[in-house]
Amino acid sequence: MKTNIRWKLPPKIKYLEAVGAIADKRIILTKNGAQVKSSMGDRTYHVIFDYEKMIISSDDNGSKFKGYIGYPAISLLMLKHILPYDEKIGESLKGIKWKKINKKFKNYFLTENYVKSIAKKKGVAEQQLENFKNLVHNELKKIIKELKKC
Repeated sequence: MKTNIRWKLPPKIKYLEAVGAIADKRIILTKNGAQVKSSMGDRTYHVIFDYEKMIISSDDNGSKFKGYIGYPAISLLMLKHILPYDEKIGESLKGIKWKKINKKFKNYFLTENYVKSIAKKKGVAEQQLENFKNLVHNELKKIIKELKKC
């Protein structure tokens, strides 16, 4: 068990992806964490979380290969009320096929602009998304010092 390794902070777009996953009801809570379906439905990610030990693990690509805490784990932390969640933002990001958009744009900035345009059509202003991302980012920054990989 790798308990001394710390998580990196993710790209802020991952907070939006996490909120969308919750709104899509793609998360099944398990005894030790959660199973999170990908937006395309072709993958299931497994998140293990122990609140007492502050250990979290996820097998999504960002977590495995880039060392940042990925959207499946962020989603679980939101559902556990450790990180903030905004239902209105979640509803505005419902149904987004993140993998398809990421492949199309190959750039988080362009992907995020596209996602913001979708949210805007559903009544959520860009500034609301920015405020939410910053809120989650600041909260995650506080707890990431305690979160360990397993």
